[in-house]
Amino acid sequence: MANISLQSTHKLLSGYDIPVIGLGVYQTPSEVTEKVTLKALELGYRHVDCAKVYDNEKESASAIRNSELDRSQIFYTSKIPRTCMGYEKAKQAIEESLAAANLGYIDLMLIHTPYGGKEGRLGAWRALVEAQKAGKIRSLGVSNYGIHHLEELEAYIQSGGGGEISVGQYEIHPWCPRDDIAGWLQKRNIIVEAYSPLVQATRMKESVLQNLARKHSKTPAQILVRWSVQKGYVPLPKSVTESRMKENGDVFSFVLSDTDMASLKLDSYAPVCWDPARECKL
Repeated sequence: MANISLQSTHKLLSGYDIPVIGLGVYQTPSEVTEKVTLKALELGYRHVDCAKVYDNEKESASAIRNSELDRSQIFYTSKIPRTCMGYEKAKQAIEESLAAANLGYIDLMLIHTPYGGKEGRLGAWRALVEAQKAGKIRSLGVSNYGIHHLEELEAYIQSGGGGEISVGQYEIHPWCPRDDIAGWLQKRNIIVEAYSPLVQATRMKESVLQNLARKHSKTPAQILVRWSVQKGYVPLPKSVTESRMKENGDVFSFVLSDTDMASLKLDSYAPVCWDPARECKL
């Protein structure tokens, strides 16, 4: 584990590789997104997590095009929004994201939420599979799906619906670990992505983080990113500050012990974002 870097990857069920840490651009203002993303790429990041609803697809992708890196070296993600569920709307959303990015293809496209009912979810998945077969998208996945939504999709795929769930993306950190969902995904070799892995900086003064930070001479943010990495997840820390982007990616020179990891196993459910996985019952 200590020998990996920002360029190291996990193998997806689709056959493609996904870098072990990504830059999240949620709530990054569009006017600074290109600059921030370009700086992240200069620092060694090779994975950018975007979404249609973030309103910065064009700027994120522009940084990729304007970097000195080959397109094949960078993993770019976007998402179908909750307002575009169903086959026709999802198909249009995919085309709009492809056009906004103008990268030739999108490495990973997720369904952003399970809202829209069964017909909407499966229709959106059908649009993704169609785009994957056309070479427009390389890997498929979902975000914020509860286990019942995942099982619904798994049954659809097994019945001939096509595609494969390569990634499941959720808010995950020690205060919202989602062990049940993560276990379901990892049992099937589906990569777990963790958004808001830094708990939006709301827990940095917690004693458990402060103690581990002192022990390893690292920051609380680095402890949280390292926790995700050691769990086998792909964390997506977000920052617009160069020093913090560098810090968030500098987590490969130390290892959290079993005791350290156990200290972060908290009896807590305290998400800082929305939670469709629990809120969407249908």
